[in-house]
Amino acid sequence: MLDASLVLSQSPVALGYTMPAEWDPLACVWLVKPHNEETWPGCLAQAQAEWEVWREKLAKVVEVRECSALGIETNDSWIRDFGPIFVKHKTSGAVAGNSFRFNGWGGKYEVRSLDDAVPSHISTRWKLPMWHHAFVLEGGSIDVNGTGTVLTTMQCLENDNRNPTAAKGEIERVLHDALGVTNIVWLPGGIKGDDTDGHIDDIARFVRRDAIAALRAPSTHPDFEVLERNWSALSNARDEHGAPFEIIALPVPEELFYEYPADRFGPGGRNMLPASHANFLIANGSVFVPVFGGKSDDLACRILEAAMPNTRIEPIMARALVVGLGSLHCLSCHQPA
Repeated sequence: MLDASLVLSQSPVALGYTMPAEWDPLACVWLVKPHNEETWPGCLAQAQAEWEVWREKLAKVVEVRECSALGIETNDSWIRDFGPIFVKHKTSGAVAGNSFRFNGWGGKYEVRSLDDAVPSHISTRWKLPMWHHAFVLEGGSIDVNGTGTVLTTMQCLENDNRNPTAAKGEIERVLHDALGVTNIVWLPGGIKGDDTDGHIDDIARFVRRDAIAALRAPSTHPDFEVLERNWSALSNARDEHGAPFEIIALPVPEELFYEYPADRFGPGGRNMLPASHANFLIANGSVFVPVFGGKSDDLACRILEAAMPNTRIEPIMARALVVGLGSLHCLSCHQPA
């Protein structure tokens, strides 16, 4: 067992660690209750109410660890992106974590030093070994099948606002060394309204080792072109064994907009929200699917139920939560058992 107090000089993969799939057993899920009024202007109470409903249902299937209740302060609630990216030892089952640098999604907002420090607090308090990286990487920008393949986007990981001097080969080396993946599937980019520069958890997700649920839109939808490019890339992709994936079409919700007030970050105005049924969380046999009160809700849940037949689908209203430009997966950080 690694001592959490040690400076880990070898990479996770060198020591036998890999990132398990989200459907593997979880020990807990880390959450941060919505609390930043600038993130949910005019609807913080509604977002908190939706979050509370979700938290109550989530707590029935997995231990919930809420940062504020444990004395861990944060700037915001998107712990998927600033929390640890957990890995697990292939033989012993020991759990450790990766702490990547968080720069507020490419420096779009103020310095987020509280958020960036969350993995260190978790490591210290729970005596978890943690690798600290100078590399910028958010948890929402990657998704793994647990057997060697990671999904990500060029728009995010190759963006100059993350790691401007890193070539594609170096990015792939970091993913290999930290997550234990051997195969990287690159998609072009993400949906409108997403301030993360194309996080994968809003567009395409593993539902089984060899199957991916990906957003697909009608030709009149603003995201049609980028989602078609993503679909083409997925259709040509291969898994870690060289086999094609099953690609499952997930509908896009109807377009949602919000009238943002002017603030210190910009002039505000009516903006499209990144509403996506792909922003689901898998936790110990349940799949918590964000829904938005539209026609696509039931269809998306039925598709995911068919794709993951041994799971329980739990639709969660996220119409106010998505005003913060994310939803359930973005608001959670899962820790493997």
